Amino acid sequence: MTAVNTNNRAASPLAPEWLAVPADLNALHQPLWAGDVDRNDDGELAIDGIPVSELQRQYGTPLFVMSEGDFRARARAFSDAFNNAFADICGGVDVYYAGKSFLCSSVVRWVEEEGLRLDTASGGELAVAARAGIPGADVALHGNNKSDGEIHRALDMKLGRIVVDSLDELQRVAKIAEGRGEQAKVMLRLTPGVHAHTHEFIATAHEDQKFGLSMAADSTDQAGLSAAEEAVAAATGYAGIELLGLHCHIGSQIFEPDGFAVAAEKLLRFLAAMQEKYSIVLPELDLGGGYGIAYTPVDTPRPAAEIAEAMAAVVRSTCADLGITSPRISIEPGRAIVGSTTFTLYEVGTLKTVRVDADTTATAGNQPENVTYPRRYVSVDGGMSDNARPVLYDADYSAILASRTSTAAPELSRVVGKHCESGDIVVRDVYLPEDVAAGDLLAVPGTGAYCWALSSNYNYLARPGVVAVRDGSARLIVRGETEEDLLNRDMGV
Repeated sequence: MTAVNTNNRAASPLAPEWLAVPADLNALHQPLWAGDVDRNDDGELAIDGIPVSELQRQYGTPLFVMSEGDFRARARAFSDAFNNAFADICGGVDVYYAGKSFLCSSVVRWVEEEGLRLDTASGGELAVAARAGIPGADVALHGNNKSDGEIHRALDMKLGRIVVDSLDELQRVAKIAEGRGEQAKVMLRLTPGVHAHTHEFIATAHEDQKFGLSMAADSTDQAGLSAAEEAVAAATGYAGIELLGLHCHIGSQIFEPDGFAVAAEKLLRFLAAMQEKYSIVLPELDLGGGYGIAYTPVDTPRPAAEIAEAMAAVVRSTCADLGITSPRISIEPGRAIVGSTTFTLYEVGTLKTVRVDADTTATAGNQPENVTYPRRYVSVDGGMSDNARPVLYDADYSAILASRTSTAAPELSRVVGKHCESGDIVVRDVYLPEDVAAGDLLAVPGTGAYCWALSSNYNYLARPGVVAVRDGSARLIVRGETEEDLLNRDMGV
């Protein structure tokens, strides 16, 4: 394998400021990948020793390729880090894997085998959990608009918790549970006024969003009561409700622990006030998820242990200040466990280069001169139907030539899909070798979370399969769709 030094190659003026020309186009930036992904002696990308060409031969492309060993290792890392950090505070932490990020029966079994619990957000996700055989006591149900059927299913499965999002829903859950002669185990989801971003957080008085019960004092018609407090008061009076505690979720793709710490302190102070005012015990507090991963070389996620220690320090000090016993803490990592375990494998099709206007910097009093620069479009055999995040969230990804190495110079490229949509972008900006050609394989890392889960059949493309690799062996855990699968739902055929 030959390394190509590109340090002397100038960056394209069309590239975003954060995107540097890689020192070696063939090298993997390891934080983006599962731990068992590397290039083999032939220069081909391989996972646990299996080259990508063999995966393409067996399963075709596009293809989601997941490391089972890496998934299990990341799950254990979260469990170990948080249990160690909170051991002296509340005896450890309950880790719920956020199934919305990626869920199938195999993943449910891995979660259970690694000692984690499962967080679901719909009746469909509950169906997967039931089919996989995980005990209902280890499952939570989220959602801002649960149907009566979903609530009944949660009670049928004897779920460990139903996370209630509103006063209306609290009343509905109570009514259904009472009608069955049962008690629903309920957590109340609150909006603590902390909206965390990747590198900053801001505290606001109100949360303008569909989720949760506001903690602001003027958020209900009852003078002086917030929606959150009104829900606590109501829950204590319902025969069909067992109020376990409080829940919050402050955002996604968060790198810094500060926002988590602010939210934890606010909820603990509210919990203490509710316990004293209503003479109750709220034994649980869920601090949600949203822990970030690296999608590009400039992303710098914090290790699980660092986040855990920061959160534990706030919980410890706040509980001591309030003079209360800490509730049992739980968290809900999803992306942080599954995101980097997976890459998507594509085959390159058509390529074209366009000239794009870019303003040069004015010098010596001269006016800026309009100059054009090349941008290459590299089309692949998937696109927004297997990764909607770039078009939905303007998300950035990276990509690498996977089927071989190259000594060619870097060229700024845009990896695009095959859909009839101008916004069908897989990787907006990436440097790839100039000699990338039709038939080459590209790999896009970090596609384990919210890619298959958000996939669609736009343009009647069949959704790709998911292959799990462990101990040098690959197997399908989600079968890719066929055209026949799509046509079988068309009742006019």
